Amino acid sequence: MQQNDITLGFKALQVHAGPRARAHLKTYGLRAQDVRVVPAAAGGPKGLVLLPLDRTIFGHWLSSARSVGQPPQGGAAAPTVHLLGASIGAWRMAAACANNPEQALATLAEDYITQTYPHDRGRMPTAAVVSQVFGQHLHERLTPLAAQILQHPRYRLHVVTSRGLRWLQKPGRAGMVTGWAGAAAANAAGRRHLQGWMERVVFSDPRQPLPFALDDYRSVQRSLTADNLCPAVLASCSIPFALLPVQDVPGGPAGTYWDGGITDYHLHLNYAAMGEGLVLYPHFISQVVPGWLDKGLKARHRSTACLDNLVLLSPKPDWVKKLPGGKLPDRGDFKAWGEDEAGRQRVWRGAYAQSQQLADEFAELVQSGQGFDAEPLR
Repeated sequence: MQQNDITLGFKALQVHAGPRARAHLKTYGLRAQDVRVVPAAAGGPKGLVLLPLDRTIFGHWLSSARSVGQPPQGGAAAPTVHLLGASIGAWRMAAACANNPEQALATLAEDYITQTYPHDRGRMPTAAVVSQVFGQHLHERLTPLAAQILQHPRYRLHVVTSRGLRWLQKPGRAGMVTGWAGAAAANAAGRRHLQGWMERVVFSDPRQPLPFALDDYRSVQRSLTADNLCPAVLASCSIPFALLPVQDVPGGPAGTYWDGGITDYHLHLNYAAMGEGLVLYPHFISQVVPGWLDKGLKARHRSTACLDNLVLLSPKPDWVKKLPGGKLPDRGDFKAWGEDEAGRQRVWRGAYAQSQQLADEFAELVQSGQGFDAEPLR
């Protein structure tokens, strides 16, 4: 019970877990050697508060993992860890695969905070401008890291994208409006109906498949390569109306690709089908919402048996209220701050700095090496 008291005493970090994961944590605590999958959600600027936690997890903690029962020196190699991301989560997980993940993730944070796009005064930048500037920036950052990402000795990257069907097969604002209206109506009737409008396409490290099937939704898997790494991540980040979709990602089915969060906002997948190990999920809220169009459908925010082996790390709501502006950074801040880019950047930089507390409390949790009682997933 001592470790449980420490967990409850945290000011920033909360830990929720599925039934199987809770039993494991109570007996063994949270050990790097037990982690097999790390998902990373869409959510735009909200992901900024997770980057200090990412830097601790990938820069220090996971790198210390040994196989279960392995002695301190020698023995079997540490287990493979699958990194699965949508939208900003795909960018985060790509950075985590760099040889120096702490530096790559810190660079991502600075890039995200300082992003600006040419635009007429009093107007938001066009989708074409944002896609061009952001795409060029991704290319500059990820291309030099491609070999490191695709040849990492332990990590296997999987980038989630959404390929449009019907009216969403081709670019063009008229088709987009009609298509998104149709997709929203279909999704409201049932998530399975969204499959007629959107197909999940996952670009995966070809060395090893995901340790669970993607049979919950219409899905295609293709190899992640040096040629499609940047286009796939850009596609995964292409928020409808804010950016243009990406056409014909190399190696994938021909068509129009959108933000991976459309089909998989928080990556609520069948992790429980894994044979062994835990899913470690740094997240900005304590629920795992299936798709972007499910945000307003509260009944779909509940935990399911698919998450039985998932450990979810998220900020406490009371701590979030103490961030600059009393909330997580979000895309609405671009409009709210308007031409005052320095003001927006100051608020985002403040939230990022305060988020170091999440990383510090996580380090305290895992360094004890003791079992503890996590809260049940809701």
